[in-house]
Amino acid sequence: MPETAELRSQRTETQEDDPIELLYSRGLTDGLPVVPPTEARVKRMLEATDRDPQELIGTIGPNYGRATIEKIAINAVMAGCHPSYFPTVLAVVEAACEDQFCIHGINVTTFSASPMIIINGPIRQQIGVNCGHNAMGHGFRANATIGRALRLIIINIGGAKPHEITKATMGHPAQYTFCVGENEEESPWEPLHVERGFRADQSTVTLFGGHSPLQINDHASRNAEQLALSLGWTMAGLWNHKNFPLFSDTVLVVCPEHAKTFKQDGWSKNDLRQFLYEKIRRPLRELRPGVNGGEGAGVSMLRTDAKKDREPATDDTLFPKFPKPENITIIVAGGTAGRFSAAVQGWAGGNAGSKITTKVI
Repeated sequence: MPETAELRSQRTETQEDDPIELLYSRGLTDGLPVVPPTEARVKRMLEATDRDPQELIGTIGPNYGRATIEKIAINAVMAGCHPSYFPTVLAVVEAACEDQFCIHGINVTTFSASPMIIINGPIRQQIGVNCGHNAMGHGFRANATIGRALRLIIINIGGAKPHEITKATMGHPAQYTFCVGENEEESPWEPLHVERGFRADQSTVTLFGGHSPLQINDHASRNAEQLALSLGWTMAGLWNHKNFPLFSDTVLVVCPEHAKTFKQDGWSKNDLRQFLYEKIRRPLRELRPGVNGGEGAGVSMLRTDAKKDREPATDDTLFPKFPKPENITIIVAGGTAGRFSAAVQGWAGGNAGSKITTKVI
């Protein structure tokens, strides 16, 4: 924070004995208690950057509130962030404000979508991001509070509050916080940020508009093909068992033990993606609306004018679960014991949906 910079946010004088209760009464929490953002705490947070507190990062839908450095710092304090996390929080907000991420749609859909934050590079170890055991769970301040800061920013700057503008049918616990570090040290593959064009020594955040993770157990497969089929056919139920193809991206979080199986057979990430695309397919007769359930929208969407160049589908035509191999993003995370991977289904994709977005910290 520059020495001459001033803070401009509204000060609230209170006679309340408990400022936490005051913040509850003003509707400024995610349901859990927040840290009162005193001026001293906000200034300590701002000392982690030399950017002007009034610099505008972007706007957050659906209310399109102004996400300035100062407003972001206030919410980072409320989330419980250590000041050393603040540059990462700023990069997260920069990614969320990119048009292609479509934070407005994610915040108002009835699908219960939520940003998943993936952290790569040296910053993981510098600020203590957990990438190992319980990688997507509780217990680590960096993961918990960086993800929570974005949620509070969505609520307090974006105005996305349940029962008001946010109308998610179900919601899910990962909406409180969903921040994971890639376990690059246990991965046989290049990390996500290198795949996306950044250097290995750079630190990045990647945002994915998804749902809660689906854990996939496989302790029996001992070769890559068996394991890929286990993962793929479990993911075949994402969205709905008849959503072939999905109309969004998917993040596959491979645990280190499963990653070793792919490594031993010499499979690259692209090998795994291509295999899932080619093998996880079902015939049209099983996907028609009304067959084992009314849903069947995925196949129906293929019958549009834009698809007239294709041969008419027959009952034997096989449809892939994943639109293209590149619609599957793969990272490695989790502890080194236990053969549990996970899949995170995405919100709507394409030009009208959300695209995975990466920013340098």
